[in-house]
Amino acid sequence: MNLIKNDFKRRLAASEPQIGLWAALADPYVTEVLATAGFDWLLIDNEHAPNDVRSTLAQLQAVAAYASHPVVRPVKSEASTIKQLLDIGAQTLLLPMIDTADQAREAVAATRYPPEGIRGVGSALARASRWNRVPGYLDTAASELCVLVQVETVTGLGNLRAIASVDGVDGVFFGPADLSASMGLLGKPGAPEVRRAICEGIEIVRERGKGAGVLAPDRAFAQEYMDAGATFIAVGTDTGLLSTAAAQLAASYKGREVAPKADRGGY
Repeated sequence: MNLIKNDFKRRLAASEPQIGLWAALADPYVTEVLATAGFDWLLIDNEHAPNDVRSTLAQLQAVAAYASHPVVRPVKSEASTIKQLLDIGAQTLLLPMIDTADQAREAVAATRYPPEGIRGVGSALARASRWNRVPGYLDTAASELCVLVQVETVTGLGNLRAIASVDGVDGVFFGPADLSASMGLLGKPGAPEVRRAICEGIEIVRERGKGAGVLAPDRAFAQEYMDAGATFIAVGTDTGLLSTAAAQLAASYKGREVAPKADRGGY
């Protein structure tokens, strides 16, 4: 049995644009439906969606047969949580609230076995190694792991060059909602100042040879970020798609307009 290859990581290194969707409904049946839609990657969210290790495992199993690559975001970037997600088979992690290069190094270390890192050795119990049926898993696992760190504060932007230079960081993802709040623009992720800061950040990350990503449900903003060099972009959320489509369908039978949502631009 061979180690599963991480094509998302390879395309990221080759600067191939990859379009993704946020999966926040925390249900394997829904996530499997999304996996048939043609997105390059799906974000299984544990930070702001009601997921846990078991529901994340079920979604990883549900999408395993499809081309969409699962990216998992833990509730926080800590070694114990990262260890569990890696053991259930996550190969790409999006780690939130990384403000310094030291935090980025700690995040990378949590994905590596000793002596390169601090990941606990429990492969005999792990889906990731197919319960030790993958020969040499302990020696080769890191080669197929992709570490994405999320910069979403003014402090993180100030340390961006150092964060993006950390060995083992494959990409930097910008969070417009938290970044806008940190900039004193709470609830305005699409504000010009926020978008300008993200575009400048994308350029810095790309100069260091790393992938740059962002969530941009607004098509115009998504194009702006792609033009700036972003290589992995989430262009919507399952919650947003369902909410909007349901409201539009109901309104179409009741002869009324759909009430506009709050400021666009991602979270």
